[in-house]
Amino acid sequence: MFIAIVEDDAIQADTLALVLNSAGHQTQQFSTSIAFFEAIKLVQFDLFLLDWNLPDYSGGMIIKWVRENVGWQTPIMVVTAIEEESNIVAALKMGADDYLVKPIKPMELLARIEVLLRRFKSVAPQILHLGSYEIDTSQRLIRHAGQDIELTQKEYDLALFLFKHPGKLFSRMTLLEQIWGLHVEIDTRTVDTHISRLRRKLMLDGKHQWQLTSVYGYGYRLESVNLVVPSPIDQSLT
Repeated sequence: MFIAIVEDDAIQADTLALVLNSAGHQTQQFSTSIAFFEAIKLVQFDLFLLDWNLPDYSGGMIIKWVRENVGWQTPIMVVTAIEEESNIVAALKMGADDYLVKPIKPMELLARIEVLLRRFKSVAPQILHLGSYEIDTSQRLIRHAGQDIELTQKEYDLALFLFKHPGKLFSRMTLLEQIWGLHVEIDTRTVDTHISRLRRKLMLDGKHQWQLTSVYGYGYRLESVNLVVPSPIDQSLT
């Protein structure tokens, strides 16, 4: 698993990385929230390990930002020295999936991560949310602001794949292989056509936070047009 460690204490971050790497996980460390925000625009992680007190933004702000801009498909575990019940409740209500108090116990940390990842893998959510968009995987429907949007089978498959990987850049060939299969004899212009239809039907032009952008000669990315970091003066999220 590829795990993001958001921790400003270098010793603590190295300790977490050592434990996780020894168990076969890959890690990337971030000492500030800003660096983390920039990274997840481009990189897809399997789990976020998050300290509550960082030099720029609180854990509450980070959780809120991730849930609003990235979605609910990636689990968040708070690892912090704060053990007050009120803080634990606040973190869970804001969107954290687990809360572990320092000093960490390596075996407990790994066990909790295993359970968390297993739960996310085995219980795939039927409703995915990304901003004002709702993807109902049980009915294979996509709604915007509560309104069903009519899509063809391939348009839905392509939209679902992109909504599951917000911020990640995909080549035309990768999208073709993921949606149409590895050995199909279809021109990559088919991807361009479907992207154009999705952009129009789902209104992914940036007016509703999300847009489908193209990288000339390469491919496409579903990205938020206002990946704005939370205001440090917003005390309601601390």
